[in-house]
Amino acid sequence: MKNWKNKLVALSLLGTTLLGGFAHNTAFAQEELPAQVQAIKDAGVFRVGIKEDVPHFGFLNPDTTEHEGFEIDLAKLIAEEITGSADNIEFTGVTPKTRGPLLDNGEVDAVIATFTITPERKETYNFTEPYFVDEVGFLVRTEDGITDFAGLEGKTIGVPQSATTKDLVQAEADAQGVTVQFSELATYPELKTALTSKRIDAMSVDKSILAGYVDDNNQILDIGFSPQEYGIATKLSNDELHNYLNELINGWLEDGTLAELLETNGVQATSSEGE
Repeated sequence: MKNWKNKLVALSLLGTTLLGGFAHNTAFAQEELPAQVQAIKDAGVFRVGIKEDVPHFGFLNPDTTEHEGFEIDLAKLIAEEITGSADNIEFTGVTPKTRGPLLDNGEVDAVIATFTITPERKETYNFTEPYFVDEVGFLVRTEDGITDFAGLEGKTIGVPQSATTKDLVQAEADAQGVTVQFSELATYPELKTALTSKRIDAMSVDKSILAGYVDDNNQILDIGFSPQEYGIATKLSNDELHNYLNELINGWLEDGTLAELLETNGVQATSSEGE
């Protein structure tokens, strides 16, 4: 995790102008587009599954009714690369439970939605190289005085349905000799409401997601575990699209574009020291 943080810091120093004026990746500029990418260009729209309830990553702003966040900007960059305009994009809101089926039935071309890469998931979907690395954490009520994992003994942990979080928390609890219970809910706002109303004692998911739900009455514990690598997911049969997106991600990692996108959207490395 420290290496990843150092990499992001180094990349951000390179600097680049985003969306309107950055230097486009030219890996495919001088050759014919792969058929699966050309099909998206011919359709004139890049269809993407994104989160709508993760501030700074994928968020549907209720005041402007606009999508915003790091993953939104990343999707727009891809749309511009393929179609020539960042406006040629169609967003579909997803949850951990719906993003896979939307890929399976062809309703979206790709999913860019804090989708953690795991060996099991790679048997079902293609994933690009990671564009961000996070870790699992806990959001707790400040008044409860919980400061470490041991303080979660006997507590009820709220986790998102169909995510990897429950298994990861259980494994960490077993390793530390702590007994916990779980409540699985469909969305992050539901988990936050359950925490506020004291139906759960902690909300657990990736720290970058938790950061969007911090307020004056809660805090993220200064502990973290189980590195979470986010990648762009496509269908296994869409190898050409996968290879194209993977080359874009690698190029943007190298030239600093992703680092500046993260900075622009207020996303910071969240790993805790020593984990």
